[in-house]
Amino acid sequence: MLTAMFLAALVLITVHSQETEETITYTQCTDGYEWDPVRQRCKDIDECEIVPDACKGGMKCVNHYGGYLCLPRTAQIIVNEREESAAESTSGRNNVIRRTPADPHRAPPNPTHQIQCAAGYEQSDHNVCQDIDECATGTHNCRADQVCVNLRGSFSCQCPPGYQKRGDQCIDIDECTLPPYCHHRCMNTPGSYYCQCNAGFQLASNNHTCVDINECDANNPCAQQCYNILGSFICQCNPGFELSSDRINCEDVDECRTSSYICQYQCVNEPGKFSCVCPEGYQVVGGRTCHDINECETTNECREDEICWNYHGGFRCYPRNPCQEPYVLTSENRCVCPVSNAICRELPYSVVYKYMSIRSDRTVPSDIFQIQATTIYPNTINTFRIKSGNENGEFYLRQTSAVSAMLVLVKSLSGPREHIVDLEMLTVNSLNYRTSSVLRLTIIVGPYAF
Repeated sequence: MLTAMFLAALVLITVHSQETEETITYTQCTDGYEWDPVRQRCKDIDECEIVPDACKGGMKCVNHYGGYLCLPRTAQIIVNEREESAAESTSGRNNVIRRTPADPHRAPPNPTHQIQCAAGYEQSDHNVCQDIDECATGTHNCRADQVCVNLRGSFSCQCPPGYQKRGDQCIDIDECTLPPYCHHRCMNTPGSYYCQCNAGFQLASNNHTCVDINECDANNPCAQQCYNILGSFICQCNPGFELSSDRINCEDVDECRTSSYICQYQCVNEPGKFSCVCPEGYQVVGGRTCHDINECETTNECREDEICWNYHGGFRCYPRNPCQEPYVLTSENRCVCPVSNAICRELPYSVVYKYMSIRSDRTVPSDIFQIQATTIYPNTINTFRIKSGNENGEFYLRQTSAVSAMLVLVKSLSGPREHIVDLEMLTVNSLNYRTSSVLRLTIIVGPYAF
């Protein structure tokens, strides 16, 4: 499209007063030019710089004297500098006003009828042609959906930002179809757009880029431990807890239900952990095992004439002198019936008191105690038997040598319980010498299998 080019002649206007001692000359530039106070002449206006979107359809704007040209982008332009200078020097109107020196402050006669302004201009109070702002005065014909832009001597109807002209209408520009403005998602709006971020991200200060939200710092959603990852987070629980189905809260793990062997005696569940307890007479060792407390060493409550015997889960007090008439104490736990006493001829020569403890429900058969002769006589034969205390057949005495025998537990015993078993050793010789001795064994069965 070729826009019209304006070249106007220089117009001189002279104003005369009754007294003509002084003459004042001023210049009014025509359309496409403006006054240059430095060079004192009219100069061309570069419309390509001041008119928004001067050329359409891919044409390029070329400034020309008093106007501009819209040419194909491949066109070659040759500018005649002298013609431009000549055009600029002749594109104005000279106005002359004469004043008398007698009254220098007297205003010149009104020359309004002498100034002819171009279209889009109007005479000012100082008798110069000034641009009419059609956008401010409302004398434009822009549509309601358009924006009026004032130009020198004219105006332009443009679309507001975010809209483009299609025919006579302004239609919305869908910025979301253009090269990506947004990092994640673009939402078009009338005349504009805005960016949205995926879950776990938030808009940066530039309103375009999406940055990761550190949920663990912002508002820790996890009940216990929170680990931030790109766009999300992961919750974990402390030892002894496990994630619930919502993957956020933590539930206590009941370790006591996971295994019946976690504690030797009893498991007590606690928030985030568990503990093992032992029955009275035992203490926890290693966190899970029950170990017998030796009360004879810690809290010996026996009298001075008693001895303390510790067993699994408790203790017993026994007399230091267990001898009963006609027996007399000869050494620790050993009672002898004197030969001088006629009653002793029908009784075992000696009775030795021994104590032992075993755990409840011990595996059978099991060797539990050995009896052995302390004095060996030549040409004698020793035999061993259970004299009493085996009414239910829990024990069996197996002779292991000529002078010893082993007590075997053949039936499991449950405690707490006390068994007194008399083990007799009978000694005879070829001269029909016969004597016997008894070992009175007190067996204390603990209440537990540990």
